[in-house]
Amino acid sequence: MPCLYCAPPAAATRRPVHQRSRSRRTLSILPGVPTLINRARRTPLWLPTVIAALLVAADQALKVWALNTLKLDVAPIPFLPGLLEWQLTFNTGAAWSLFSGSAVPLALGRLAVGLGLLVYLGVRPQPRAMSIILSLIAAGAIGNAIDGLRLGKVTDMLYSPLLSSVTQALKAGHFPIFNIADCCVVLGTIALIVLSLVNERRPKVAN
Repeated sequence: MPCLYCAPPAAATRRPVHQRSRSRRTLSILPGVPTLINRARRTPLWLPTVIAALLVAADQALKVWALNTLKLDVAPIPFLPGLLEWQLTFNTGAAWSLFSGSAVPLALGRLAVGLGLLVYLGVRPQPRAMSIILSLIAAGAIGNAIDGLRLGKVTDMLYSPLLSSVTQALKAGHFPIFNIADCCVVLGTIALIVLSLVNERRPKVAN
């Protein structure tokens, strides 16, 4: 005869499996508590520095090659016909000759931005896409900062007839001659904007 005053068996008081798993998921996403999932989504601390270092090295190597190979005030040398040509020039300001004659102040500002981004990524690791984007921008800023501090001007050597035809159609003159560091900053900025728009359109997960 069953005991009316006895506690029910332990198995009868267990919560269903889906409730236990839900509870575990809730505990695993408590604010400030790192989990294996969260760690997997973060970029290793060394990756942004390595990416930036490689891009800065490529930028500086191409600039050294341009200084030793190309000459000023000569016709562009086709590299990818219609898309890219070699043409050496120097810039003491920013794109479209903005802030000309301010190479050193601009270099100091670029250096502060580049190093600041790398420090930020070291202190607050970001998801991989954001880390790569910010590393691109940091590399571009540091690459041109080195030129400004070392030479008092930035070495440019890449000219795009295609982009120049677009800017001329918009009555903005020729597209500026650029370098790898400029590409890093521009592409990184565009990618940052696109990533921000994509994140805004994603459905937000309820807490």
